Amino acid sequence: MAAVPSRRAVVLGAAGAGIAVALPTARAFGTGGGGGVPAGTPPVLLTEQASRRILVLDPRRRVWDPAVDPSAVCWEFSPLGDPRYRDLDPDMSWVYPCEAKVRLHRRRTYVLTTASFGFVAVVEHPTGRRYWGTAIGPGDDLFNPHSAELLPDGNVAVACSTGARVRLYAASRGPRSARYTEAELKGAHALHWDAAREVLWALGDDELVTYAVGGKAARPTLTRLSAVGLPVGAPGRTPGGHDLFPVAGRPGRLWVTTGAAVFQYETRSGEFVRDFAGYETISRKSVKAVGDDPRTGQVVTTVPESGLGETWWTTTVSVHRPESSYKYVNGGIYKARWWLPR
Repeated sequence: MAAVPSRRAVVLGAAGAGIAVALPTARAFGTGGGGGVPAGTPPVLLTEQASRRILVLDPRRRVWDPAVDPSAVCWEFSPLGDPRYRDLDPDMSWVYPCEAKVRLHRRRTYVLTTASFGFVAVVEHPTGRRYWGTAIGPGDDLFNPHSAELLPDGNVAVACSTGARVRLYAASRGPRSARYTEAELKGAHALHWDAAREVLWALGDDELVTYAVGGKAARPTLTRLSAVGLPVGAPGRTPGGHDLFPVAGRPGRLWVTTGAAVFQYETRSGEFVRDFAGYETISRKSVKAVGDDPRTGQVVTTVPESGLGETWWTTTVSVHRPESSYKYVNGGIYKARWWLPR
């Protein structure tokens, strides 16, 4: 999403007027199998910016309308009003939640989340307990933390798109640890820890980069190892790298989205390929998130739709292989992912 400093007054004014918020809560997750949904379909994790929440939703319902049917929500998180996150000033920093991904670490499940106005946290599921968190320039999108990744040693990497940097925090030292190292990356949008290669992948405006993580957990270092240019959608235009996520059904491949298309990146050959099933419908402009479910083969994507409160919002979560969709009533979705702890 573009950096527009004037959004600050508009959004914070709306928040003061009573944008709906919710404290962490949990219910038993549903599974697919009803309403034409393939059996075994995982729940859907998404960033819902209109209500400033992270939600996990029941995949058996094609239409999610929590105001009418609250049971559609399996789990939700917002730091607003939660004393465990008070020091991060969420009234100012928790604006436009833009990332949600689920990770396993030391036998616990965590949701990683960021928000454009500075909030970053690793939230234990289902308790909502804070593993770690920080606020990077709270109150505006001059840094715009856009994605995060949890490393095996417990440290946390953060991609700051407007700030053009990747930060690696010594989060293993405690929930309020502020020590970090950083590397410059224009338009840093997404991160992925590659356990097989033991490198951190980062996606920027123009390139896909790998970093070696060194030093000690208390004092980590980042060293740039390699970079490959992203495919250009139109001559003379920046590719605009956006989402980066492992291909669950094909180890050694990464989903990569740009402003123009969706690719898979083959890490062994170093090539961007379009040979994956469903390419014709999955690949399109402005895909904000993409991921596959290895059990059912379904792929989920989000693309902005017109006529909503922000140009990057949607109320639709697209599903491919086979083609279908979910609808969130009165929503402002940015990203959606399958609930697949890894």
